[in-house]
Amino acid sequence: MSFDDISVLLLWTAIAIYTLGFLAFTVDLARRSELAIKAQDAKARTLVAAGGGGQTIDEIHAEEAAAKVALEAAPSKRGRYLFARLGVVLTTIGFLFHVGADVTRGIAAGRVPWSNNYEFALTGTMLVVMVFLTVLVKYDLRFLGAFINGLIVILLGGAALAYYVEVVPLSDPLKSVWLVIHVFVASLASAFFALAFALSIVQLLQSRRERVALAAVGSDAAPRTRLPFLRTLPSAEVLESLAYRFAIIGFVLWTFTLIAGAIWANDAWGRYWGFDTKEVWTFVIWVVYAGYIHARATRGWRGTRSAWLSIVGFTAVLFNFTIVNQFFQGLHSYSGLPS
Repeated sequence: MSFDDISVLLLWTAIAIYTLGFLAFTVDLARRSELAIKAQDAKARTLVAAGGGGQTIDEIHAEEAAAKVALEAAPSKRGRYLFARLGVVLTTIGFLFHVGADVTRGIAAGRVPWSNNYEFALTGTMLVVMVFLTVLVKYDLRFLGAFINGLIVILLGGAALAYYVEVVPLSDPLKSVWLVIHVFVASLASAFFALAFALSIVQLLQSRRERVALAAVGSDAAPRTRLPFLRTLPSAEVLESLAYRFAIIGFVLWTFTLIAGAIWANDAWGRYWGFDTKEVWTFVIWVVYAGYIHARATRGWRGTRSAWLSIVGFTAVLFNFTIVNQFFQGLHSYSGLPS
């Protein structure tokens, strides 16, 4: 077997393990929902027996404070969610196979493995998992595991099926040290954007649940949510703050990507900017995230609207990687697929 054959085998093994991790995280969310419903029912029975009303504002704030403490707890002091732990273990194992697939592809090519869409996806998704696992050391974001693993399985599996190409020599513009720096930093920025994207989606769901809960304050009938596990997660405000932090890191890296790309363009084509489609979309993404960061810093744009900007920003990243790379002609036509 060639190194490329080994890479493909390791890749599909990683996808299979990520899928198992996705299932474990999904079961974890189902278990959290079950526990949340039982706790809510027990509390309702207690209130009825005591002749009291429904949930109060102070109780809602107490729940939010407890969830925030749990979010920032040290790994040894976190909730003993069996399937969440299993999901982390499986994701870590899948990540190791993923790294092996990326490294062996690089060995087979004799260069860094990110010169076409298949390799971009291979390396980019690896960095998403790396950032997720690294962040778990600081924050208990295991509730994002199903979303992250599901995203990785879709992107990586789709790339393996639609974008796979044999190893080919680099085109002349790619024979530069900027290939190593520019593309890697762009992929790392995208990983942080992906995490912010996931948090923003959960933020929207949590925000809706909180509005319903506040509307039902004092009511004897406790409000039901379609996603009871949200009761065990941090508040929408905390989720928004985390998404903002990760978006800022991604934005700094993307700014470097934009600058490095201009320097590389000058080395390769003798101009810093030429309104090539890829260049324009890279700038569009920068503008969207700059707008998101500015909107988040302006109190009137916090909450749901800033979350949607984060989601739009990552959608633009995916559009840039897929549609722009594959269907728009220009100097940056590096999809690797036959024309």
